[in-house]
Amino acid sequence: MITYLIIGITVILSFICFSNRELFMKLAFIPYRTIRNHEYYRIVTHGFIHADMTHLLVNMFTFWSFGLYIERTFRYMGFGSGAYLALYFGGMIVASFYDLIKRRNDPYYVSIGASGAVSAVLFTSIFLDPWGKILFFAVLPVPGIVFGLLYLAYCQYMAKQTGDNINHNAHFYGAIYGLIFPMLLEPSLLHLFLSQLTFKG
Repeated sequence: MITYLIIGITVILSFICFSNRELFMKLAFIPYRTIRNHEYYRIVTHGFIHADMTHLLVNMFTFWSFGLYIERTFRYMGFGSGAYLALYFGGMIVASFYDLIKRRNDPYYVSIGASGAVSAVLFTSIFLDPWGKILFFAVLPVPGIVFGLLYLAYCQYMAKQTGDNINHNAHFYGAIYGLIFPMLLEPSLLHLFLSQLTFKG
């Protein structure tokens, strides 16, 4: 399955980069170098490397938890593997746009990790099943739509703070992309989403 393949490549490259600083800096998303040196590949490659084991495990566990469901659902709905890849890597790319512009003149800004892509997959899951339960803080089960609203509000709040070295903007824009993407595939899914909210609400 594509989910396992992406996880496998991400784990391998992340482990290599834990001890290979040169490769780490070559693959990381550095907007300054991306624009100045036309190294646009960084918009994708940064999603395959992580800061440490915790960062890697959180992202890959979340991706595994929701990615398998979305991959199966897309296949059932007739969208195919291409749509699933467009969701994951599209989320990664869209999540990078904000910093690509804002940080383009900052040679010291570095961003890594698959969080934008994983957020896109997670929010597509919420879009397709808004009342499905998600574990809030990995403990409290809450409806996906509630989790999603809290998540977006948290990302926006934390993006205005400084000091935690987490790219909350990437989380936010990846999530928004994940909400929009199913409607790009099939506009009538918006009606399904709204009807589910109305029915359960």
